[in-house]
Amino acid sequence: MKTGTLTTPDAEIYYEVRGSGPPLLLVNGGDGDAAMYGPLAGRLAEDFTVITYDLRGNSRSRLTSPPREQRIEEHGQDARLLLDTVAGGEPAYVFGTSYGGMIGMALLARHPGRVRALVAHEPFVIDLLPDADRWHALFQEVYELYEHEGLDAAMRRFSGAIGLEGPPETTEGLPAPIQEMLARVRVNMGTCLAYELRSFVRFRPDADALRAARFTVVLGGEGPETLVLRTTRTLAEHVGTGVTEFPGGHVGYLTHPAPFAEALRGAFEN
Repeated sequence: MKTGTLTTPDAEIYYEVRGSGPPLLLVNGGDGDAAMYGPLAGRLAEDFTVITYDLRGNSRSRLTSPPREQRIEEHGQDARLLLDTVAGGEPAYVFGTSYGGMIGMALLARHPGRVRALVAHEPFVIDLLPDADRWHALFQEVYELYEHEGLDAAMRRFSGAIGLEGPPETTEGLPAPIQEMLARVRVNMGTCLAYELRSFVRFRPDADALRAARFTVVLGGEGPETLVLRTTRTLAEHVGTGVTEFPGGHVGYLTHPAPFAEALRGAFEN
């Protein structure tokens, strides 16, 4: 594995590259980092040049200007600059989970020639929902909880509302690299609540751009009904496409890396 840093006007983006073959960019969701994709990337590196990275302001991707509210579109530009750096002019396969799927959509809409195919896994496209205002109010409440009562109270409210579990409360007994990753993820949660969540969920994908591209909407095939399953199905209706099931739940790429890799290869081949 090779590592590098991409310098932008206001951030230094940490990235990792594995394997050889056509470029494949894996884009994280909120509070994750490149390590979350390690097991999946290792399997995909047999067929692709796999690029993983930490989103700006998260983990090892340091901001070089004061923190501020962020937008999905600027993260799409980070993805494009990363592809320019690692893949040159070659179009890439792109996979993104949660926010990462939305970043892939922003990249595709603005730079369609750079994306060979896009797979969006349980994207958090709240603004497409008929009751979006209710959820925007909830996320404002979560932010205010974070400001006044701290991260744990805010995350309990957030996780309970959307139906997804957060990271484990204790890392005792886990391997050191996992403990280190979870420590970074905890810090990233604060970044997400303060600067990402409320603005990211107002992103509305360009349906025409998605219809014109090789685009697959994916949901996890296990677990209870959650808000992300609802947003995934709503996006598919918005674009006029079907929904493909992948192994595992919202973090199936981490918990089921081998079957997930096979499913992703199949999606790119179709």
